[in-house]
Parts: sequence; C-alpha cells; structure tokens
Amino acid sequence: MDKKDRDYRGSIYTYIARRSLESRLKGTTFTFPRDLPAVLRQPGAAFVTLKKGGVLRGCIGTISPTKETLAEEIATNAISAALNDSRFPPVSPGEVEMLSYSVDVLTTPEKVESPAELDPRHYGVIVCSGRRIGLLLPALEGIDTAEEQLAIAKEKAGIRPGEKADIFRFTVQRYS
Repeated sequence: MDKKDRDYRGSIYTYIARRSLESRLKGTTFTFPRDLPAVLRQPGAAFVTLKKGGVLRGCIGTISPTKETLAEEIATNAISAALNDSRFPPVSPGEVEMLSYSVDVLTTPEKVESPAELDPRHYGVIVCSGRRIGLLLPALEGIDTAEEQLAIAKEKAGIRPGEKADIFRFTVQRYS
C-alpha cells in the first residue's frame, strides 16, 4: 500500500467512501486496507452523505445491513450516493476532488410510542406505514423539533399528515 492509500484524511470510514467512489469513476478496483478495524469486518448499516461546497450532493444508505461487512456497505452506499441519488445528476469525475464525505453508522432502530421519545439532535427517525418508509438522520441543520423531524420523514415516505405510522429511533456514529 502506498502513502496515498494510508492517508485516511480523517477517518477510515470516509477513506473507504472516498476511495471506493474514486476507483469506480476511474474504472479501477478498490481494495480494502488489510488492517481494517473489527467493526468494519462485521455487518452494519450506514449512510454516506456527499457535499460539494457545503451543499448536499448525494445521500444514500441502509437501515439494516445488506452486505457481509460494514466496509462493503459504506463502499456500496458511497457509489450509490454519487451515481444513484435520484435528486441529483450523477457525480462527474471532475467533481470528485470537490466532494466532502460523511459516514453515519446506524444503531439498531428501536420502536417508540410517541414523539416525546425523540430528540432530533440525538436520534434519527424512521417512519413506516405499510411498505412506505421514510428516514431522517439526526443532527440535521434546520430541524429543531421532533414534530419537524417526523413531518419531513413522513413526507419522504409519502405518508400523509395525520396518517398512522410506526415510529422508530436510532443513533449514529458520524465520521467526517
């Protein structure tokens, strides 16, 4: 592994996201470092957020593991955030150097009975009604109340205001 490969620029989590995307766009293969921490070798759920100049450029994630390891989950979600987030055109190779990365590793969601059990600064939220699911990560700028957080998550899921939905909360470990 050369010096650039060891330059994690912050954390191993964002390194995996960045290098996976760079490799995909260059048509090369990314190989995970051999010295991955144990947590990255286990299954895990994660969201990868890309920003360009501080503005959202893509965000994709999973609420439960879909890959054998958290490292694979992060790599897959980084590529999806850049190329498959339907809110944005795909990231071009020329944009890669301008992106900043954030990786949120999720805890297992727990069901709550009321908005009083939520705190948008500490908990993310998942709302479910039938097959419709909406998720909002914690500590998002401009979201200060549980009611705002729930309303946005429901809107994302296509759940109408006042419509019954199951509510789950989770925490994240955020790496930038």
